[in-house]
Amino acid sequence: MSKFFSDLGSFLSFLAAQGQLVRVPVEVDPRLEITEIALRTVKSGGPALFFERVKGSPYPLAINLLGSAQRMEWALGRPPGAIGEEIARAAEDLMPPKPSAVWRHRGLFARALKMKPRRSRGLPLSEAPDLDALPILTCWPEDGGRFLTLPLVITKSPSNGRRNVGMYRLQTFDKSTTGMHIQIERGGGAHYAEYEALGQPMPVAVALGGDPITILSSILPLPENMDEFAFAGFLRNAPVPMFRLANGLDAPANAEFVLEGHVPPTERRREGPFGDHFGHYSAAAPFPVFHISRVHRRAHPVFPATVVGKPPQEDKFMGNAVQEMLLPLLKLMRPELVDLWAYFEAGFHNLAVAAVRQRYPKEAVKTALGLMGQGQMSLTKCVVLVDPGVDVRKFDEVLEALRKNFVPAEDFILIPGTAQDTLDFTGPKMNLGSKMILDATAFGKKPRTANGPSLPPRGKGGPGQRGIEEFRNWADTLLVVKVKENGRFMVGQLLKDPALEEFKLIAAVSEDVPLDNNELLLWGIFTRFDCARDVVPAHVRLEGAWAKFDGPIGIDATWKKGYPAPLEMSSEIVKKVDRLWKDYGI
Repeated sequence: MSKFFSDLGSFLSFLAAQGQLVRVPVEVDPRLEITEIALRTVKSGGPALFFERVKGSPYPLAINLLGSAQRMEWALGRPPGAIGEEIARAAEDLMPPKPSAVWRHRGLFARALKMKPRRSRGLPLSEAPDLDALPILTCWPEDGGRFLTLPLVITKSPSNGRRNVGMYRLQTFDKSTTGMHIQIERGGGAHYAEYEALGQPMPVAVALGGDPITILSSILPLPENMDEFAFAGFLRNAPVPMFRLANGLDAPANAEFVLEGHVPPTERRREGPFGDHFGHYSAAAPFPVFHISRVHRRAHPVFPATVVGKPPQEDKFMGNAVQEMLLPLLKLMRPELVDLWAYFEAGFHNLAVAAVRQRYPKEAVKTALGLMGQGQMSLTKCVVLVDPGVDVRKFDEVLEALRKNFVPAEDFILIPGTAQDTLDFTGPKMNLGSKMILDATAFGKKPRTANGPSLPPRGKGGPGQRGIEEFRNWADTLLVVKVKENGRFMVGQLLKDPALEEFKLIAAVSEDVPLDNNELLLWGIFTRFDCARDVVPAHVRLEGAWAKFDGPIGIDATWKKGYPAPLEMSSEIVKKVDRLWKDYGI
């Protein structure tokens, strides 16, 4: 295990020594300008950024710290997958425990002894709250205000005292209060529900900064009763230093800032809109309110931030590392699972592909249903099942599996009326939606040969239909058409065309989705439809109590009235950053 970083400053120094940190000396505006700079840097594979002078604040700001696979590996000390493999091998080898196995994995036991956070001195300065002094970002033009985007929100259950650390955005309302976008399906949301039932305020601490492993611990989908800081100590090979706050919580002593306060029961305030990682604004809605009583900080702190939006963003690398780290553990719990990949292009939760080694027909479907009821995977909207030989990370290979093996009448499963991600705006109301499973495995099915549709890869206009501006034939499997309006009607018309019946999927997207960019095309399809409301079968027939879908599956993935707007930077900011780009020195 490579040496860990003790705090944010040590990680920044390391990145600078590797040529992976650029210090920007000119003054920059936290309203939109930093976002536009960060967006360009991420998309070009650029370095972490350290803004020395942020307008309106005495504190510097660091962003894009983990915006590459290499920086993620440095932060963790080794490749993310290697961490999961080591833990999974040890867990398997120690069932049942034998002296020889215990000796082989003695390094893990030594690290486990260092998991428990240790008590330490607090941060040197403690002040009355003044959020106006912090360089908090306004990320997108229609955001409801300034948002803390990289906070570690610490809560504790009133019933059993177990801690949770989550990353929930915080909109600033004034010098001492913020919104608390704490979702009920997260651990912190469950704690708040307990406090509300008791009619008591919930103590909260929010850490900003810390070592990169501790920051990452807040987004790990760990079991609900596992302490994120203890797991961070295991990964760091050293305990996370903690100090006790007046509200009874412990907070990381290696943070840059710690906000101490409480969230009262029943109090709600309008929070949002906010440009989130689905590439759209999440709508404003009532959320709990965080009242800050004290701010603890270092003498010379650095304010950490991130930006989310249309792919790719920094969260691509964070999310990919997390799933690589946890995949070996999932495979240990589900031996038939060979590989699993959630696509960052679709906001992770909207599309996942699972490769399953089956022992009997439809075992893969059982696996999919199990995964969709487990932890953060329960937020997944669409799961595609493939055989072990398919690379789940390559969507072209996934499409090929669909072309060969997916028969909608037998292999399409729709699950309406389910819990859904709070950020998903496509369902009938917040936190409600639907899911679907597409079984593209070959096990137990008759070999099938099919001629591909006779369409070129791309073209202007529609295949025999008015109102279609452009189309793309993706791997003779997925036909995507770009339309101005009436997406559902256009999909329905295409499903009736005998010349298109060999396609497996036919999707309509809106004009803002580029058909020649795979990342944005997956984003444009999978973030803009609800399975129950927007999936259209070519034909439906009843077989007993079963509804069978024959022919291609249509998807109306167009932007619809009532959807929040997609994220676009203002032209004034784009021009400003164009003009000043050389001054930034990136």
